[in-house]
This record gives sequence, C-alpha cells and structure tokens, in this order.
Amino acid sequence: MQLNQQQVRDALAWLPLVDALKDIFTRDVTAPIRHHHTMNVPQDPSATLLLMPAWIEGEYLGVKQVNVFPGNSARNQPGLSSHYLLSCGQTGQMLARIDGNELTARRTAAASALASRYLSRETASKMLMVGAGRVARRLVPAHMSVRPIETVHVWDINPAAAEQLATELRDEGVDAIACSDEQLETVAREADLISCATLSTEPLIKGEWLKPGAHLDLVGSFTPTMRETDNEALQRANVFVDVKAAALVETGELIMPIRDGAITEEKILADFSVLCRGQHAGRAELDEPETAITLFKSVGDSREDLAGAILAYQSVQGA
Repeated sequence: MQLNQQQVRDALAWLPLVDALKDIFTRDVTAPIRHHHTMNVPQDPSATLLLMPAWIEGEYLGVKQVNVFPGNSARNQPGLSSHYLLSCGQTGQMLARIDGNELTARRTAAASALASRYLSRETASKMLMVGAGRVARRLVPAHMSVRPIETVHVWDINPAAAEQLATELRDEGVDAIACSDEQLETVAREADLISCATLSTEPLIKGEWLKPGAHLDLVGSFTPTMRETDNEALQRANVFVDVKAAALVETGELIMPIRDGAITEEKILADFSVLCRGQHAGRAELDEPETAITLFKSVGDSREDLAGAILAYQSVQGA
C-alpha cells in the first residue's frame, strides 16, 4: 500500500489523530533516539539524513526517513523530503509506504492540539498563529478541533505569506486576519492561545505579553540555537513538553534559559507520557487554573509518527 499526501490528509482527521497520539503515549512503545547522519554533497552544502524508528512488539514497526538537502534551494526544489515505512511487527512484512511530509505536519499539529486539551482554557476563543508555513496551516484547524476558536490572527516575517494564509482560512469560513509587525504585541496580549511555527533564532513572543490564562504553543525550534520566545515566558509559565529527555537536549527554547540560569530542568512539570497516563491533570491541577499561564514545547517524537502511520493504514484498510 502506498499513501500519497492527499490520502494521508484524508485518513488523518484531527480528532481521531489527537486520540491516537494520546493512546500511543500510554502504551509500551520502543522509540530509540533519532539517528543523525551528515552526508557530503559534491559542490553543495552538506546534507542530513534522519532516521526515526519506533515499534510496538508483535504489532507494528515503523521508521521515518527524512532527507535534508540545503542545496536544493538554489535549484528551487524543496530542501526537505521524507517518507514513512510501516511494517508488521510480527513478520516484518512492509504494510505501507506513507508520505512523510504530510504525516509529520499533521502529527505535529495534532500533538499541539493534544497539549491544548490539557493546558489551554476550555473557553479559548482568540488565537494568534505566528508563522504561515506548512505546519501553521495544520495548526490552526487542529487547535480549532479541540477549542472554540472564533478569531485567528496570523503573523509572519513575510507579510504576504500571512495575508495568504488568512485568505485561505477565510475561504474556509474562519474569521482570520493578517497582522503587521506593529500589531503583533497588541494581538499577542489579547490572545487566549498563541501558536508559533517558525525557524526563528530570536524571540518573537515576549513573556511580558502573555495575559493571565494564556496558553503558548511552541513548535518551531528543533536545534539548540533556535527559539520563538524569551526567558521571561519560561519563567512566568507552567511548562510542559512532549518528551522531556529530547526537549532538554534539542531545543534552544529550554537550553538557552537553563544555560542563562533563568530556569532549571525542574521547571518542566510533565510531558506527554505523564499527562496521557493521568499522572498530571495539566491546567486543572495548577494553582488558580483560570489565570495560570501555560507553555507547551514540542520537539517531535517517533511515537507520534508511528501513531499517525498506524491510524492512516487502518483507516484506508477499513475504507
């Protein structure tokens, strides 16, 4: 079986995918640390091969291959491509080859929606989307699937990209508005939920802007030099992550404030394994839950890919 981008999109409706992610973090899954390999590319910048395996004994085995070739930008080709191979955990027989780009984008957005279930206020209605790329286009509907979002503001370093995403959302019936650099602070101060999906290495959202009860969802940073918010946000907020061990070594969002002495590792209250098993109730367990500020930082995990791949495969099999 081979699933292309559209088939993956059709197979992974938001709420079933969010539920599948919750379930996978309660199960006994083997998920080795991702493999990083640097490859020389003649007359081009070096490329990176990422391999992300995970398996449930006797059931399913999966691995995602991600190819990052920076030199492709000069050829006007995507710098990143990926695919996912899902196999039987009993025989090793391959079951499906799945478009990895769409799988990654959807499971990433669904992970933020899962975190929002635990951490944002149930009445959250004003959303700010920082970034207007592939993942941002999934984050908005994913968050809307779990919270009664009424208005979405979109900001991007490229104003035309923000306007394009706002237009697409309006075409889908969403009250969406592109905001300028000058409007960003005002909009952020009013937002119930702020989601960031950029490649920024400098803070875009300041901690002082976060209103009581706000939820900050940080997706973009995946290296020690990248960050989307400042130390003050980490200090003011109740901090949660998808996978604690990975977050502490992969994202500048945590590495930088810990290095600066602004926070310690103990600032992280729980990750998905703890939240999904009911060992921490999220916002409901915090002091003054209505006014508490929450922050979720995701770095991605091979269990999330496996959950999405299994759901896509089973959805198509049952169709």
